Amino acid sequence: MILRNFVYRFIMVLGFLIIFFGQKLQALHIIGGEVSYSCISQDTAKKTVTLQFIFTMYRDSKSSGANFDTFADFGIYRKSVDGGSWIYYKTVSNIQVKDINDVSIVQTNPCVIIPLNVGVQKGTYTFTVTLPIIDQNYFISYQRCCRNNTILNLVVPGDTGAAFTCEVTPEAQRTCNSSPVFKDFPPVVICANHALTFDHSAIDVDGDSLVYKFCAPLTAGGKDGSDGGGDASLCTGVSPSPRNCPPPYDEVRFYAPNYSYDNPMGGNPQITINPNTGLITGVPNLLGQYVVGVCVEEYRNGKLIGYLKRDFQFNVTSCEDAVVADMKATLKDGNSYELISCGETEINFVNESTDKRFIKQYYWEFDISGEKKVFSTRDVNVKFPGLGIYNAVMILNKDIVGAEDCRDTASITVKIFPSIEANYSYHFERCVAGPITFMDSSFSGAGPIQKWKWDFKQSTSNQTNPLFEFEKPGSYPVTLFVEDVNNCKDTLTKVIDYFPAAKLIVVDPNTFIGCQPANIYFNNLSQPIDETYQLEWHFGDGEMGDALSPTHTYQDIGSYNVFLKITSPDGCSTEKLWRNLIKVVESPQAGFSFTPEKPNSVQNTVEFSDESLNANSYFWKFDSLGISLLQNPQFTFRDTGDFQVTQVVLHTNGCADTSTVLIHVSPLVTLFMPNAFTPNNDGLNDVYAPVGNFFGINEYTLSIFNRWGERVFYSEDVKKGWDGYRENSSVLAPPGVYAFVVTYIDGFGEKNALKGQVTLLR
Repeated sequence: MILRNFVYRFIMVLGFLIIFFGQKLQALHIIGGEVSYSCISQDTAKKTVTLQFIFTMYRDSKSSGANFDTFADFGIYRKSVDGGSWIYYKTVSNIQVKDINDVSIVQTNPCVIIPLNVGVQKGTYTFTVTLPIIDQNYFISYQRCCRNNTILNLVVPGDTGAAFTCEVTPEAQRTCNSSPVFKDFPPVVICANHALTFDHSAIDVDGDSLVYKFCAPLTAGGKDGSDGGGDASLCTGVSPSPRNCPPPYDEVRFYAPNYSYDNPMGGNPQITINPNTGLITGVPNLLGQYVVGVCVEEYRNGKLIGYLKRDFQFNVTSCEDAVVADMKATLKDGNSYELISCGETEINFVNESTDKRFIKQYYWEFDISGEKKVFSTRDVNVKFPGLGIYNAVMILNKDIVGAEDCRDTASITVKIFPSIEANYSYHFERCVAGPITFMDSSFSGAGPIQKWKWDFKQSTSNQTNPLFEFEKPGSYPVTLFVEDVNNCKDTLTKVIDYFPAAKLIVVDPNTFIGCQPANIYFNNLSQPIDETYQLEWHFGDGEMGDALSPTHTYQDIGSYNVFLKITSPDGCSTEKLWRNLIKVVESPQAGFSFTPEKPNSVQNTVEFSDESLNANSYFWKFDSLGISLLQNPQFTFRDTGDFQVTQVVLHTNGCADTSTVLIHVSPLVTLFMPNAFTPNNDGLNDVYAPVGNFFGINEYTLSIFNRWGERVFYSEDVKKGWDGYRENSSVLAPPGVYAFVVTYIDGFGEKNALKGQVTLLR
């Protein structure tokens, strides 16, 4: 059932796709700001005026954008004498942001729920400066980039910065004037298609006359410095330098012709501002985020002496109506429901209206044969006199004073028709695989059945009495849906047990002629059968099986009959015999020996002797090094290591067998120790070390001892010998006879040890 309160669910287009490019870079968070000032004092002798400026900034508090700049710089400029340009005067630097807090979301209608993902935060920068009183205007500004990407009424809003400014006229300087101050901040959220009435007026402590109008916000800065490239302090940067970037500043670019500074939110009719009161009114009907500028002109004795400008963002969203009349019935349009009962005259009306917190009263009114029946409970149960069409209404908060915005109504049409009952029968031969006949026997008090739908799980049918055959056996739920002329519906499901005998027995062995021993896979393609059927296999060699598709091993040579009997869960059976289906023939037996049994890098030619049985042809593969077709080949291994030698033998009947042996060819170690050496640095026989073939040697050690058993030399490197010095010292060992001990593991993995004497001669 479609619930009307779901129809009213708000659809937020304010995705706030905020992208923040890093510290004090492209700050996609700015949504507005304003500047006001107050006169603190005036020194007529020095001709100076002291003013306090308050820059109030606004940011999107629900985005992932940057926070307020902790410290900001403000530029002060003065008009040139000829009035043609602005001249840089000074920079007020490192003003710290203060009083950061959230702007309250004011909701005057308790029965309209606004989204929770919209929020505004404000912060203020306050500084005091003493200025000479001159005959020209002062211009004060703060420049920053950038605005939200999701703003709809600006061209490329994510690249558009903001300039928040004010001017102090000569008249304002001379009279110690203070600017107007806005009373309130505009509503954070505006609900689309709801009336907007906002007092945007300002207060002027000097009692000056104020005039209000929409005006164009200003833009300054750009993306330079936002992604690590460029200079952020340039006039095209995210934080323009006040010294180098004086006014005037460009106005933001509105998407024309749909939007402009005096029609910032589009729509029809557009919002307006009263020039005398500052009251903004209208009914915004276009969802989105919109930049709006409001200017307040300050007049004294008919002369313009100053102005106040606010640059802010309106968020127009779809809000949810908190009170929505809804019920468990078919929604026909916005507030009309239809409830159809087929045969039942007592109906329970289930109320699904929301939100219960705001519903203080329920009112039901039923027109039953000209008699009005009223109920005041949330759900009601009504007994109708019989078949027919009845009208009713449900009103929420009907008589609650002051709850006009919390009231909703639903009209109800009740249709009571004759009952309908779905039913059917079916027929098929229990043990015969084939189609089943389904016969409808449904009944409706309104007349003949109009629509049928049969659901066989594998397919459907709209026929009255269809035929259907299941592809496989099993227990299948078959559901019949019926509908009569009044759209009354009923359904019935029955479980059909379909387990016929297999009408086709087909067995496909993976081979009909196998080599002894023969592993034969019997692929059972019989239909219709499944795992619930009982199978009885006789393989012809005295062995039996009960698998659906078995694998059987024939050990002996010969021909074999195969028999299969299939029985369904209902006891329906069929069988088949295949005579001489499988033939098993003799296989050869591979085998060989080789000499030498331990080949090495010197004895590396190996003789292979065939020891196979019942073979008449041969194939040898010597790892990846070569092949041979001889019965008794020989092969020379050019390298040491492990090599896989494979023999494949063939019988005359085509049967084959394989034998594989891993042969290890070891490096041959021939290590000898001299009996004397002369370490006298003549370049001949100066070092005592082993000689011979060391390839393949492992875990080698050499130890030298004097006649008192003291070790004078030790090495684990076969290439490092004794140079005649005592171990770990610069002391020469004296001439004489010394004992040596050598240990190592050769290429066959065997441990070896040599002991003897060596004479040191000098």
